[in-house]
Amino acid sequence: MLSTKSESDITSLAPSSPSRSPKRPVYYVQSPSRDSHDGDKSSNMQPSPMESPSHPSSVGRHSRNSSASRFSGIFRSSSGRKGGRKRNDKGWPECGVIMEEGSYAEFEDKAFVRRFQAFIALLTFVVLFTVFCLIIWGASRPYKAEIVVKSFAVHNIFVGEGSDFSGVPTRLLTINGTLKMSVYNPATIFGIHVSSNPVNLAYSEITVATGQLKYYQPRKSHRTISVVLKGEKVPLYGAGSSLTVTQNGAAEVPLILTFEVRSRGNVVGKLVRTKHRKQISCPLVINSINTKLVKFKKDSCTYD
Repeated sequence: MLSTKSESDITSLAPSSPSRSPKRPVYYVQSPSRDSHDGDKSSNMQPSPMESPSHPSSVGRHSRNSSASRFSGIFRSSSGRKGGRKRNDKGWPECGVIMEEGSYAEFEDKAFVRRFQAFIALLTFVVLFTVFCLIIWGASRPYKAEIVVKSFAVHNIFVGEGSDFSGVPTRLLTINGTLKMSVYNPATIFGIHVSSNPVNLAYSEITVATGQLKYYQPRKSHRTISVVLKGEKVPLYGAGSSLTVTQNGAAEVPLILTFEVRSRGNVVGKLVRTKHRKQISCPLVINSINTKLVKFKKDSCTYD
């Protein structure tokens, strides 16, 4: 009876029959390594018969190594080099932080110093330029235009009786002529602008003819200038009574030529200019019939 086994017992023991030669189960652990990121991501199965659920420390250590490998792989791929960044106590990569040194007051002091230096440089430039202009101005002062009155040619002269615009009877004088003068600019570094107030030809303080002078003359040059003087039917009033007329209609008309010549030289543009004035006065006598050229000698005119 004891040797007899039931069918159920045989069935239950049949699968366990291999236990007569017991073998430990084999476990396979897959861990992503550094090479797994570059190569094939298929499972590389390595047998580790020593590892079993009875060794929890081994599994835990391997999982930590695997996570650390994944963690470091991420930062290595992002940075492009191994160990390129330092890590803090939490394992995060450290970033360089630019620390500003100094306070805001120091920046204000530096800005003030720069503005002060710029002001000093500008002031120095202005002073030096002013001194330079004064030197140039002083050196150009002696160069005065030399003016000499040469002659006066009478084109037309008439002395007759008539009346002014209001109908008052008086003697009238008509005279037209050309005044010639020589101008010399001795300046070697600048030209001059020559002008004058009206060039007046007067009889007994009454202006009987007038003209104008204005032109530009280059440096170190001579020039002969002609000024046209015109006067038509100028009433002489009481001054005309002293004018004597001969039987043939000739009259000696004493006149005086007065004018002021101004010369201006732009030495350094309009910043530095040199100016000169000269008063000229020349007496002359014109015959109403014999209108010959009146020449002036060197001492015939006064130049002030």
